[in-house]
Amino acid sequence: MRRELIAARRALAPGAVEAAGRELARQALALPELARAGTVAAYVSVGTEPGTRDLLDALRRHGVRVLLPVLLPDNDLDWAAYEGPASLAEVAHPGRMRLLEPAGPRLGPDAVTGADTVLLPGLAVDGRGMRLGRGGGSYDRVLARLAAAGARPALVVLLYDDEVVARVPEEPHDHPVQAVATPSGVRRFG
Repeated sequence: MRRELIAARRALAPGAVEAAGRELARQALALPELARAGTVAAYVSVGTEPGTRDLLDALRRHGVRVLLPVLLPDNDLDWAAYEGPASLAEVAHPGRMRLLEPAGPRLGPDAVTGADTVLLPGLAVDGRGMRLGRGGGSYDRVLARLAAAGARPALVVLLYDDEVVARVPEEPHDHPVQAVATPSGVRRFG
């Protein structure tokens, strides 16, 4: 399933990706979980992932503290504050893709536990709110860290419309999300 979803994303035209990112930002900003948030843990989209740049900048304009991930060598995530596009640096991770990461001071992997809302990347979500990620395990660690700390932020996955599917494979460590935001709207689960 992952292979097919990634192939479908790669087939998207750059203009379609940009337009979807603008609409995704508009839809996501209507979520009360983002409107009321003091701190949002988010991410910088890569390649043909649903675009997050417009959303990140809009959150900052609304006074929200935005935390972005910094990939660690073991695939865990550290966090740093997003201070605008100029605060991002392109980082080449050995054997992996190039990522835009915040260049500011590192806050530690536990910083995510202070977020009111966590925006999650994914490849698909099903009607139960189960998210299918890329399979690297970084966000599984984030979700486990939140659970271990007793933190209960709103969990929202950002996807394209056709990535809301009937069912995704599920593993025992998977956690459901509360909502999905797509360019055409928001859907809540459970």
